[in-house]
Amino acid sequence: MPALTIKNIPDDLYRTLKQTAEIHRRSINSEVIFCLENALMPKKKLTPTEQLARVESLRSAIAANVITIDEISNAIDDGRP
Repeated sequence: MPALTIKNIPDDLYRTLKQTAEIHRRSINSEVIFCLENALMPKKKLTPTEQLARVESLRSAIAANVITIDEISNAIDDGRP
């Protein structure tokens, strides 16, 4: 299996990588591989039915922001800033 050496990693990035690896109970090497796979490997394509189910799930989690007629009238009466 090929090996990779990464040089000159910024300190902040290394600290973040180390903290994330600890949170996920992985070695730093395993965390780097996980991050690279997520960034570079193609994700599973969803079928249209799966996409629709995901959209409906997300939509149901969003609270409706209803504007009343009175609020619209007040905004018109107040004018724009």
